[in-house]
Amino acid sequence: MGPDDTRVPLGREGGRAQPAIPNGNAPHATLPARPRDRVLRAACVAVPPLWTALGIPHAAGALRHYLRGTGRPYRVDARALLAVDAVRAEVDRRLAEWRDAARALGEPGAYAADSGWRGVRITRRAGEGGDVDWWLALRGAQYRISGTVRVHEDGSVVTDYRFQVHKTWNFDRGESEFGIPFTPFARLHETGLAREFTAVGEVDGLVDTEGAEGAEGPRESRPRGGLPVDTPAGEG
Repeated sequence: MGPDDTRVPLGREGGRAQPAIPNGNAPHATLPARPRDRVLRAACVAVPPLWTALGIPHAAGALRHYLRGTGRPYRVDARALLAVDAVRAEVDRRLAEWRDAARALGEPGAYAADSGWRGVRITRRAGEGGDVDWWLALRGAQYRISGTVRVHEDGSVVTDYRFQVHKTWNFDRGESEFGIPFTPFARLHETGLAREFTAVGEVDGLVDTEGAEGAEGPRESRPRGGLPVDTPAGEG
């Protein structure tokens, strides 16, 4: 008997169907801009060049896109994000769960797998699997892996999968980090001096062989769906 094609994809339980997470900020350009808002924006404009010089380009690109205020989706380097230890560990954990679930089905075959959308947190500390650049760029994001788990007659398992990332990029009113309140930065969106956006990215062609060596390298692809997506190189 072969695999049941109507089966719910492996690993789907607990994942969300949609990645977007709403926030409580006021809609774009609905509040009047105060002089202090304009001063803050002027100060923020000087930050991306500084971050670029310090070797944190992902953070620089994301903040620059916010300040440009187009609101267009923004492409992030999903391959580089997947190389961050905290993200890699989260994905590897999901892949291990897929392997165990596929083997538990008791017969060789190819099985669809899909994590659904799940959150991953990124810290600034390398010792915690974090990365300063990606911490400043995203702090956290929603990710999804989907693909096919193949169980062979000898019990070995090979998984072909795709990694996607999605981030509703904004400053949440009322939150703070290290004593720095986010509300003044959220006001830049609310007053029309900047604009929240969606950060997206994906990598296709990933292969996991028992989580061991010899996996094929990823090939990066543009997010699907036909939307124009700004990139760091294309922003000018």
